[in-house]
Amino acid sequence: MAILVDENTSFIVQGITGREAVNLTRDCLDYGSKIVGGVTPGRAGRDIYGVPVYDCVRDVIAKHGPVQGSVVSVPPGFTRDAVFEAVENGIRLIVVVTENIPRQEVAQMVELAALRGARIIGPNCLGLIAPDECKMGGIGGPAANTRQAYSRGPVGIMSRSGGMTTEIASTLTAAGLGQSTAVSIGGDAIVGSTYAELMPFFEADAETKAIAIYSEPGGRMEAELAEWVRENDSRLPIVAFMAGRFMDEMKGMRFGHAGTIVEGKEDTTAEKIARMEAAGIAVAERIEQIPVLIRQKLGRA
Repeated sequence: MAILVDENTSFIVQGITGREAVNLTRDCLDYGSKIVGGVTPGRAGRDIYGVPVYDCVRDVIAKHGPVQGSVVSVPPGFTRDAVFEAVENGIRLIVVVTENIPRQEVAQMVELAALRGARIIGPNCLGLIAPDECKMGGIGGPAANTRQAYSRGPVGIMSRSGGMTTEIASTLTAAGLGQSTAVSIGGDAIVGSTYAELMPFFEADAETKAIAIYSEPGGRMEAELAEWVRENDSRLPIVAFMAGRFMDEMKGMRFGHAGTIVEGKEDTTAEKIARMEAAGIAVAERIEQIPVLIRQKLGRA
């Protein structure tokens, strides 16, 4: 099992003729993912690595039937329209890799998705992967590198950083701990799916036995996760790695993504760590500690 995607998931790529989209299309196909079509207005009739290109989402669905997902890789000025088009054509999983989208437009995308029963991963993310089954987005890079870093197993991963998603997976794989599903949720202040919102999916997945997360300063996601764990008496042991601890002493320093803006005490790394530990979430000081802490928690469970 996996969450959100599996070996039967079919999806499209919006903006497929762009440079980044061409690369991620190749990498996803090489990994075995099922891309049935691509969309770039005015480019219908072309193909990218054998994937036919259409002018709009409606044309893809008319030709190939319903699809489960879409990877949106279009310029930020057009991303909202692309996501609206996907949602209104019945696509229920949308991975938005584009960054620098105006915050108001991201909020509108997330709101429409919620109204239509769709789920957005991102924006400003690398997507998600169910190892050995399917990957959507650029997560893991080329297929050979993806297979080296990701392996099938019992640990779910959620991360605000795309690169650190793969770093954690690689560390777990080297320690003999495979992954059920890994999700790069995006580094912006507003994202379509937070840690707490993804937890019910992992909770319901029989294969997932533990969770590893990568976090940064700024935002309320860790507090929401800690609250969710307490309120729902989660069965899953969680290990977190908190980056950017130096920011508590270096006021005004920027770290990483747009979402790492510390607006008050509750957004600091120290406060986030305290909240997570109070909810029973173990916090690793170094990435290489994650497998050790997960094995300890699995042993106690």
